[in-house]
Amino acid sequence: MNKAFRYMLISLFLIASAFFVLRSIAHGHESPDAATAFDTPWKDDQVIEIPDLAKWISAKQRPLVLQVGVQRLYDAAHVPGAVFAGPAEEEAGLAELKAKANPIARTRDIVIYCGCCPMKVCPNLKPAFTLLQGMGFKKVKVLDVPHDFTSDWLNKSLPVERRSD
Repeated sequence: MNKAFRYMLISLFLIASAFFVLRSIAHGHESPDAATAFDTPWKDDQVIEIPDLAKWISAKQRPLVLQVGVQRLYDAAHVPGAVFAGPAEEEAGLAELKAKANPIARTRDIVIYCGCCPMKVCPNLKPAFTLLQGMGFKKVKVLDVPHDFTSDWLNKSLPVERRSD
């Protein structure tokens, strides 16, 4: 490859990179961590920690637990008693969540979780929480999954159910 052609490729790469950086700045995009840290629809008291949910699901008045993530994660292992409610980042998943939530009393304790990734960057939790709040549910909590369901629940030997159970 000759020198002029190499310089042209490098120049095109730099121009394209600058374009995407400027476009991102112009549209106000921040890093996922910065954006989600200040842009969550839930309050601190609407977040439940894993040990607290692990205790609560064995109580007499247990919450309804909705898994609002990917079906294959639910099938592999999920919180005991959890109901698969569709991936909330997709319109079809939100429609499935709405259909499953519609007959539920608006005063019922509900915990939502996904488990695909850390809660603070999960693409499924915000749409699910927002939908349930918009439907009038008063007691919705979000499970704080710091890493993913496998690391934070399964690998800690907490109880699970599997689709084949």
